[in-house]
Amino acid sequence: MIEVFAPAKINLALHVTGRREDGYHLLDTLVAFAPVGDTLRLRPAPGLSLTVSGPEGAAVPAGPENLVLRAAAFVPGAGGAEIELIKRLPTASGIGGGSSDAAAMLRGLAHLRAVTVPAEGLERLGADVPMCLSPHPARVTGIGERIVPVTLPELPAVLVNPRVAVATPAVFRALSRRDGAPMPDLPVFARVSDCIDWLSAQRNDLEAPAVALAPEIGAVLGALRQTAGCRLARMSGSGATCFGLFATMAEAEAAADALRATHPGWWIASGALGDQAVRSAPKPV
Repeated sequence: MIEVFAPAKINLALHVTGRREDGYHLLDTLVAFAPVGDTLRLRPAPGLSLTVSGPEGAAVPAGPENLVLRAAAFVPGAGGAEIELIKRLPTASGIGGGSSDAAAMLRGLAHLRAVTVPAEGLERLGADVPMCLSPHPARVTGIGERIVPVTLPELPAVLVNPRVAVATPAVFRALSRRDGAPMPDLPVFARVSDCIDWLSAQRNDLEAPAVALAPEIGAVLGALRQTAGCRLARMSGSGATCFGLFATMAEAEAAADALRATHPGWWIASGALGDQAVRSAPKPV
């Protein structure tokens, strides 16, 4: 049996820069990965089967619509596998949980069956799947197909989800404009504070429409901004998960503890955002 970690994907900034004739939006986004996520366990088997467990598993279907099974079927000649998905990330939350699970499945099958994952067509599984396949910090443009790895300092962070699902299509429909400016060139960051200062000058263009649709997101952002040491609070993806960035992990962990005490119904996690590629490699168990 092998185990594969599927880390949360965090959009540190997300600029909507256009819209194609086919309706897909053009993005310019900077992503990093969190040390919190889901886990896949795979065993060779004659056919494909999936069970879902974990604290967030109740909301996840185990049928053919699950991205994990769709990812397994995407790899030709991969054969069967008995799959357990241990779900720790909230669903429909703007942190790429389903896409990261699918990418973890692809990494796991490639290791388990010594097969190659096709490079073409990955976006059919989901626009975030290609960027989650190798969970390094990256600048991603187009509709998610142009991925350029970048170097970032590890960013101490708190992740918060108010337990409100937000439909991505509804957020995009609520955009007031779709022709925002892209991010400037990424500088070299000598310190965490330099990176946070630069990010503060960027934006998530989906944040305002998401807050209008789900005011709970605004409450999360307000609570993060009020925690001691929070340097930047922003929504990830199309929501509803938000993140706060801090100068140190001690500050981030203290903020997470404070938020858990005042908002016990929220999903809250802390960790350093950055590169999760090594941890996400398949491992025998």
